[in-house]
Amino acid sequence: MYLAKNREPNKPVAFTGPATYLISTQLMRLASRRFLLFSLLLGSELLAGCGTRYADLPTFSADHQLLQLVVEMPAGSNHELRYNPTTNEFEPRRLAGLEAVVEFLPAPGNLGFVPGTSGAAVPGGPSQPLPALLLAESQPAGTILEVLPVALLTLDVNGQLQPILVAVPARPGQRILPRATTWVSLNQYYPNVRPFLNLWFRHRAPNTRIVGWKDEQAASQEVRRWMK
Repeated sequence: MYLAKNREPNKPVAFTGPATYLISTQLMRLASRRFLLFSLLLGSELLAGCGTRYADLPTFSADHQLLQLVVEMPAGSNHELRYNPTTNEFEPRRLAGLEAVVEFLPAPGNLGFVPGTSGAAVPGGPSQPLPALLLAESQPAGTILEVLPVALLTLDVNGQLQPILVAVPARPGQRILPRATTWVSLNQYYPNVRPFLNLWFRHRAPNTRIVGWKDEQAASQEVRRWMK
């Protein structure tokens, strides 16, 4: 370590040479680490604060004005998830305090809802968005997709009518039924889809029966009727 020569009395010692360089380098590294940590913490807080509010999503996409769908229960799962607008989380559906599990084959598509819609499943009951089924590969809960409606399925669950919008991805590359873009083409090219869905929904929950199917125009009208 080097000391400054000919220093005046009571004047602080000035460090020069290799010691000064070493101390400066260590201080710069420490400051850099603290800045990096601060940036990471700030970034995580900003990301958390900018999370998608699914309850505030529009029914139609801003870019292409196509119908949107939010996935709740991925295809291939037996565990029912529901979106909670209060917590903005996808939570297990509960029956008598237990997580609801479909005691049949896994979901044949991605179950979810159409954002920006609201209606009561049971007269006088709480409002909920229009239920939807996306015929596509499994998507994680919270996935938002532009879709094309191809049908409207109506169920009778414990004496209450429940409409379900049936849709396919708007992007051709995301479709598993590439020719199905309308009710007619769905039945023409994939005639076994409807009876398979009938079978699954009848066994999804007790006391469920199929009321009927309608085309994509009826599905679009149902969306309009449910829009907020």
